[in-house]
Amino acid sequence: MTIERLDQPRALRRSLRPHYDPEAFGRLSERIARFLGTARFIVYMTVFVAVWVIWNIAAPASLKFDPYPFIFLTLMLSLQASYAAPLILLAQNRQDDRDRVQYEQDREVAERNQAEIEYLTREIAGLRLALNEVATRDYLRSELGHLLEELKERH
Repeated sequence: MTIERLDQPRALRRSLRPHYDPEAFGRLSERIARFLGTARFIVYMTVFVAVWVIWNIAAPASLKFDPYPFIFLTLMLSLQASYAAPLILLAQNRQDDRDRVQYEQDREVAERNQAEIEYLTREIAGLRLALNEVATRDYLRSELGHLLEELKERH
């Protein structure tokens, strides 16, 4: 029996399962899904299917590899679709996760902004109340003017 040391990393265990990086696979699936949703992909697929059909209709019999019902073409398109659908779903799930994180961050920012707005509103209200108790320059001038008039009347 070997003693495991806690101050050193464990030795890698060999596994029969292939190892893959889920993040790298997710990024690859997003790139593929993004490409599948472009006009370029539709043009490529249209050209591919058209060449396939024209070749198997117009080529000499010895060079045809998929006669008229085009069963092999149907199989190829079904295979492409069977891989495309899960890749698109994986990309959508990753986008949903990013959107959820972004929504949470936006909500936290909005809460902080709301708290700051409420604080500033209270501060402004406090300043307004304090200004009502402070004599302004115009008020002092008018009071001094009244005093000056009273002094002139007494003399």
